[in-house]
Amino acid sequence: MNLVIDIGNTQVKFAVFSNKKILKTIIEDELNPAVVDRLKKEYPDLKQAISCSVGNTDKNIGDMLKNKFDLFIEMGPQTPIPIENLYETKETLGPDRIAAAVGANSLFPSSNLLVIDAGTAITYDLVDENNRYLGGNISPGLEIRFKALHEFTKKLPLIERADDFPIIGKTTEEAIRSGVQSGIISEMDAMIEKIKDRWIDCKTILTGGDCFFFDEKLKNTIFVMFELTLLGLNRIIEYNAEKK
Repeated sequence: MNLVIDIGNTQVKFAVFSNKKILKTIIEDELNPAVVDRLKKEYPDLKQAISCSVGNTDKNIGDMLKNKFDLFIEMGPQTPIPIENLYETKETLGPDRIAAAVGANSLFPSSNLLVIDAGTAITYDLVDENNRYLGGNISPGLEIRFKALHEFTKKLPLIERADDFPIIGKTTEEAIRSGVQSGIISEMDAMIEKIKDRWIDCKTILTGGDCFFFDEKLKNTIFVMFELTLLGLNRIIEYNAEKK
């Protein structure tokens, strides 16, 4: 059994895996060691763990995790992964991005894949049919765009998302909401079309905290997998365990 810890910008996800299936998921505001202890008591066969952080992890917590598991991996640029990584600056590549790419490849091996992670930032990552990670793009996420309009102007209010919004706003609130949300939807659809023109039969997988907000608003056919990064991290620790 494996414990996967995904440390994002706003929350930490803990997931217990057995035979490639998620048995339990816990979401916390921070990396709480007490959660790890509780899960190990609940699942005595929890012997392997992997952590992935978009920022820097406290070294003491990392050492604590190493002492609690037979195999512990802290995702980094040197971590062996089951796909070829062609990114030129691997040390700057977010581990969550490569983990999501591995997760997509585990679901659809030997396929052209576009992974769109709609979170704090929106990332677009491409894996080709030869199981190679080619790279991707980074764009501001939904909340960042709303906050930027509010904080970098003198009069524009801070607006929240809404499922219903007009094509053309008749109030400032509607204009901001339509501009931000329609802009992201158009951006995603345009990126999907550009990738499909170059990489034949490319499948698109949408993940991230805002994936369910956008999934039915896109005109292109997509797969939605909220747990994609967790699946990828689990695949990575299984791959490393096989190599031992």
